[in-house]
Amino acid sequence: MVGWREVAVDDPAAQSQLTAYFASRARGFPPEQGEYRTVFPDPAQFVPPLGVFLVVEGQGLDGDDADVGCGGIRRVDLGDGIVTFEVKHLWLQPPARGSGAGRALLQELERRAVALGAERLVLDTNASLAAAGGLYRASGYVETAPYNDNANATTWYEKSL
Repeated sequence: MVGWREVAVDDPAAQSQLTAYFASRARGFPPEQGEYRTVFPDPAQFVPPLGVFLVVEGQGLDGDDADVGCGGIRRVDLGDGIVTFEVKHLWLQPPARGSGAGRALLQELERRAVALGAERLVLDTNASLAAAGGLYRASGYVETAPYNDNANATTWYEKSL
């Protein structure tokens, strides 16, 4: 059974998951794209009504209850008058992958974005994260032009809500 809890980005549980996420990305980042750039999120951007950050609860490697991932949304202004939130740091530890937890987390973030008034969601990712790209496309996201200058990203997506 997978669940989540809302936490501040600077909460130790969130920091633990983000640190693991960034380390995982740095290890798996395509060398031809240079060095992975770690940027911890600004806690003020993930507080309602501007956003939210969730820690995923599930089973750890030992089978005991544990934090196994994270993800958040934050409001962004793309200058076109559409209320837009960005999905950030959607990540699961390897033992939790393939269980449907990523899809469930994405759906929960979408639900919360709608509750905060979102009309559109955007996100960026790297082509090396094939499973993530598949999840986003299967969830109704379509490729769009870059909306930010994230040096780690190669693909940008959006979804109208």
